Amino acid sequence: MIKELLKNDIKRVVSDLGIDEVPDFKVEIPPEEFGDYSTNVAFLLTKKLRKSPKMIAEELSGRFSELEYVLKVTVAGPGFINFVLNDSIYRKSLFHIVDNPRFWEKEGDTLIQFEFGSANPTGPYTIGHGRQLIFGDVLCNVFQARGYRVHREMYINDAGRQIKLLGRSLWVRYNELFGKEYELPEDGYRGEYLIDLAEELKISYGDRFVDRWDSEIEEFFKSYAVGKIMEGMKESLERLGMSFDNYFSEKSLVDDGSVEEILRKFDEMGLTYRKDGALWFAVSKFVDDDDKVLVRSDGTYTYFLTDIAYHYNKYKRGYRRAYDIWGADHMGHIPRMRAAMKALGIADDFLYFIIHQYVNIKRGGEVIKMSTRKGQFSTLDELVESVGKDATRYFFAMFDPDTHMLFDIDLAKKKNNENPVFYVQYAHARIASIFRTASQRGMKLDTRIPEVLMNEEEKRLIKQLGNFPEILDQITEDYKTNRLTNYLESLAGAFHAFYNKHVVVDADSPELSMFRLTLCKAVKNVLSDGLSLIGVSAPESM
Repeated sequence: MIKELLKNDIKRVVSDLGIDEVPDFKVEIPPEEFGDYSTNVAFLLTKKLRKSPKMIAEELSGRFSELEYVLKVTVAGPGFINFVLNDSIYRKSLFHIVDNPRFWEKEGDTLIQFEFGSANPTGPYTIGHGRQLIFGDVLCNVFQARGYRVHREMYINDAGRQIKLLGRSLWVRYNELFGKEYELPEDGYRGEYLIDLAEELKISYGDRFVDRWDSEIEEFFKSYAVGKIMEGMKESLERLGMSFDNYFSEKSLVDDGSVEEILRKFDEMGLTYRKDGALWFAVSKFVDDDDKVLVRSDGTYTYFLTDIAYHYNKYKRGYRRAYDIWGADHMGHIPRMRAAMKALGIADDFLYFIIHQYVNIKRGGEVIKMSTRKGQFSTLDELVESVGKDATRYFFAMFDPDTHMLFDIDLAKKKNNENPVFYVQYAHARIASIFRTASQRGMKLDTRIPEVLMNEEEKRLIKQLGNFPEILDQITEDYKTNRLTNYLESLAGAFHAFYNKHVVVDADSPELSMFRLTLCKAVKNVLSDGLSLIGVSAPESM
C-alpha cells in the first residue's frame, strides 16, 4: 500500500543519516491543500540530530524528492513534511488491491479466546445484551482477519442465587396455572416468558408438581428453566448470524472440583482467612482494593470464586490471550480478578478486559426503560424482527464502546441515506448496477490497469482502499468497532462523490472506462468485505 511504501522509504532515508533506531513516526493523510501524505518524522529526530524540526525537515525533503514516485515535497509549519505523489504509485497500489482481493487479511497462529454474551440465563436476550453480542462478534471477525486463531465462548452462569430465584419463580407461575397462589420471591423474575414455560410444563407434566417443593423439585425447575432459556438464546444468536464455539457451564466448575482446587491453592499460599464466618481472599496483597469473600458464611460459593476457577481453566486450556467483554457495571470486578491471576502466577499479558457502556432504545422519540426482572424489556428478537438483522448488527457495531448508546429504531428502519447501513449498502448496490450496465454494453474487465490521468476523487478512493488493513489493526489495539463503520461510511461517501462527478462507463473513452471499472471493482470488494466483518449483507440491488 502507498502509506506502507512511503513509511519504509522514510525509514531508509532517515537511516542513511546515521540514525540506528528510527523513532515510531506517523504517515497520515493531511487536508487536501497540503498534499497527498504528511509525516511528523522531523519532530522525533530533534534530540538525536540536535537541530530544529524545520531544519531537519528541509534537509530530508531534498532526499525525499529523489524518490521516483514523488512529484513534490514541501515543509509546512514548524516541520511537517508533505508529499505530492505521481499517478504511477496510485496505479501500482490499485493493481495490488485488485490482484490480491484479500489484501487486508493476515496469516498467523496465535490462539486467543473471547468470552462475551455471558449473561445469566434467566430470560431471553434483551436489546441491552445485543450490544455486547454484536460488539464481541465483530471484534472476533476483525482479529481473525488479522491473523489470530479466535475461539468464541459464552460462560453460562447456571449456578448460584439467580438460578435459584429463577427456578422458584417458574414454580410459582406453574402453580398459578392450577389456581394456586404463591408469592414470587422478592428478587424473582416476573417476565411473560416464564408463563410460557409454565404452560409447557403443565402440558408435559400435568399437576405433578402442584403444592410440592423440595430440593429435587427445585433442581428440576432450575434445570428446566435454564435449558429452555438457553435454547431460546441460541435461536436468537442464529437470527443474528452468529454462534459460539463453546458454551461453558459455571456449574461444571463446581462438579469437577475446579473450585475446590482454587481454594486449596490459595490456602496453601496463605492467601485466605476467615472473618464473620466467611472465607476471604487477600486481594489487598496484590492490588489496591479490599479483600473479597470466596465462600459465604452459609457455605455457598461467591461468583468471584467460580470466576477465578473459570479463568484458571482458560489458562490451562492453552490460550495465548483471553479477552473478557463486560458491561460497565462489571468495572469493579477487574482489580480483584487481576489479583487472583497474580496469585495463580499468570502473566499480566494473558487476561484483557474490554468494557462497553450501556444501551438504551428510542422509539417514536421516546426512550424505553428496560428491566429483565420486572418483565419491562424489549427482547433482542423483537428488535431484529422490527429493523432487520443488518441494521441491528450495524447499529450495535457503529458506537464507540466507551460511550453510552441510544439505539434509534426509527432511524434503523429508514430506507434512505440518513440510515448509515443503507448508505453503505447503497454504494455497493450502485457499483453492482454499474457493472450490469457495462456488461450490457459489452465491456469486460481485463488484468491490466490503463495508464490514464487520475483526478482527485479517484486518488482519494485509492488512498482510502489502502487504509483498510490499518483500520483493522487499530481495532485490534483499541477494540473500537466503530472505526470500521466510520471507514465504510467514509469510503461510501468518497465513492458517491466520485460517481456524481464522473462518468464511469463511456463507450467513447474505453481506456478511461476500463480504469474506472477496475477502481469500482476494488471499492465494491472492500465494501463487501467490510460489511461481512460486521455480519451485514452487501446487496447487489436496492
